[in-house]
Amino acid sequence: MTDPAPGRRSALDTWRFAVGTLTAIPVKPPRSGDRSVAGPAMVVAPLAVVPLGLLVALVVWSGDRLGLAPIGVAAAAIAALALGSRAFHLDGLADTADGLTASYDRERSLAVMRTGDTGPAGAGALVLVLAVQIGALTALVPLEHGAWLAAACVVASRGAVAVTCMRGVPGARHDGLGATYVGYVPPVVTALVWVVLGALLTGAFVLVDEAWWRGPVAVVAALVVVALVVRRAVVRLGGVTGDVFGACVEVSLAALLLSAT
Repeated sequence: MTDPAPGRRSALDTWRFAVGTLTAIPVKPPRSGDRSVAGPAMVVAPLAVVPLGLLVALVVWSGDRLGLAPIGVAAAAIAALALGSRAFHLDGLADTADGLTASYDRERSLAVMRTGDTGPAGAGALVLVLAVQIGALTALVPLEHGAWLAAACVVASRGAVAVTCMRGVPGARHDGLGATYVGYVPPVVTALVWVVLGALLTGAFVLVDEAWWRGPVAVVAALVVVALVVRRAVVRLGGVTGDVFGACVEVSLAALLLSAT
């Protein structure tokens, strides 16, 4: 069997990196994990998690058809999403909260984030953000096409990594997973990603018989909370880390689901 052409091989590696990093779906490891592969993988992150969006839609649709309690269905859907991503982003949310509240010393904060232990701030952040996600998703469960709106929010939330990887956003460390793709994505590409995601959300709102302008509003809400987290990380830590990427994904999802209500 002959090897794929270099361009095709690079595209496959990018896709494998995105799926392997952002989901628990088993894929063949990429041949390379350098910036030429990892950077584009962050751009296609929303596409890589389409299966997770469909998983959430399936749980929501099934639970509603079975007449189960909406809040229980919403919790099950968020749990399925966490399992589908190995709770990777939730771990980043907890570590980021602990690091930003641990100390005003940059190195001490980064050391706390590196340990991986969850402290009071991290636990509190997990409870609050998950409460918003589950509470907001509860309102979508009874809608006729609420499952598809929930799926669109899941896919769109992964657009947060295009912001955290944008050129001009510094990295807090020179090592670690996040250092591979920090500062890779051009601002125009980040803007294009969110324009496409905005169109996706607009279509999802129209599908559930809601005003089209709610799509752009949801996008703005998500971008605002992501920008706030990134700005705080840059001020306190000197830049972003892989944990900050995860935190931005989770707060973005919370903002999108809440906007959808």
